[in-house]
Amino acid sequence: MAGIDESRVFLPVNIAVATISDTRTAANDTSGDTLAARVVAGGHVLAARAIIRDDARAIEMQLRGWIADPAVDVIITTGGTGITGRDVTPEAFARVLEKTIEGFGELFRMLSYQKIGTSTMQSRALGGVASGTYLFALPGSTGAVKDGWDDILRYQLDSRHRPCNLVELMPRLKEHLPG
Repeated sequence: MAGIDESRVFLPVNIAVATISDTRTAANDTSGDTLAARVVAGGHVLAARAIIRDDARAIEMQLRGWIADPAVDVIITTGGTGITGRDVTPEAFARVLEKTIEGFGELFRMLSYQKIGTSTMQSRALGGVASGTYLFALPGSTGAVKDGWDDILRYQLDSRHRPCNLVELMPRLKEHLPG
């Protein structure tokens, strides 16, 4: 049966959170605040936090910095996943990802459909792996952040989740990399 196996040990992971926006600041970043609070409440370490403008190169550079940082296991972004001209988070992710986790975006949109109907088709939420680091891009609304964390990521980033979770795969994510 799927769920949390309380007999297993919880292993906190180090998570970096980025808000992608030209308009959000530390004073009004409600989506980033919501995500950061959920990360900490879930027992994980908020390893870093940033607000990055809607610029694919700026996003890519921040992602590469965190991917190279051994103190960051997971990167979660909020914002920039829509279809307007300034929404470039998926394009920045494409520049760094080695593997995509198609099921993340599919599952996010399935769950989102139950709440916002066909409007979910405008989301380009995605997940993947780069150099042993998990990356997830969520839409910028607070509701989308709650859906992504509460319904998917809090379970997959919990080492006690059965039948399987992403944490137990972390030691094997770099198997393809040289020494």
